[in-house]
Amino acid sequence: MNVKDPRRQKQLERLIDRLGLVNPPPIRWDLLDLALTHPTFSPQANYEQLEFFGDAVARLAVAQFLRQTYPDRSVGEWTAIRSVLVSDRTLATIGDSYGLERFLLMGSSAAADASGQTSRLADAMEALLAALYLSTSDFRLIYPWLDRHWQPLAEAILNDPAHQNYKAALQTWTQATSHTLPEYRVQEIQQASPEERFQAEVWVQGVLLGQGTGRSIKAAEKAAAQVAYLSLPPLPER
Repeated sequence: MNVKDPRRQKQLERLIDRLGLVNPPPIRWDLLDLALTHPTFSPQANYEQLEFFGDAVARLAVAQFLRQTYPDRSVGEWTAIRSVLVSDRTLATIGDSYGLERFLLMGSSAAADASGQTSRLADAMEALLAALYLSTSDFRLIYPWLDRHWQPLAEAILNDPAHQNYKAALQTWTQATSHTLPEYRVQEIQQASPEERFQAEVWVQGVLLGQGTGRSIKAAEKAAAQVAYLSLPPLPER
């Protein structure tokens, strides 16, 4: 279903071209238009519901990507990588690489808010993923262009020098920035799979930085530390 405005239709078609989708299956152009409509442009018809749905689409897409690409990695490692790939920062960076904000209809107040760009792009990306998924009820319109961004990011995480000891890396970071140690809170999960028997949280100065699960307490703590460490900015160079 095309949108009513021919100029908007052409604009949306240019975005699909930018994504590298050649001869794509039928696309719900009306949903794509809605996915790129900010609440400040249309309070009644905007991307908010699609964004909600797109959050789940992004997480499922990443889960399938990780299962197919890294089948031998632990659930804790999958969790840590997923937390980076579906983060606002990553989604916004990917969206920006396609000039997504140029296709986003928004009011003047949002357009003038430079500090809100990351959240705007991340929200629009989730809504875009929802629109593409709902067009075909699968990932045919998503994987061809998104995998090329996820693959190098996942590899970079797995090849990070801290990969083998995220607990130590996190402790180094917290001591350098706040002179404190991470606090781990672990509980056993009843009726869980063996791989997710324990759940750990890591807290620093009353702030929850990461969660993870594992076969043992140590594995769960390592998974939580990995999620926390990968969400932190790098230490400033001296």
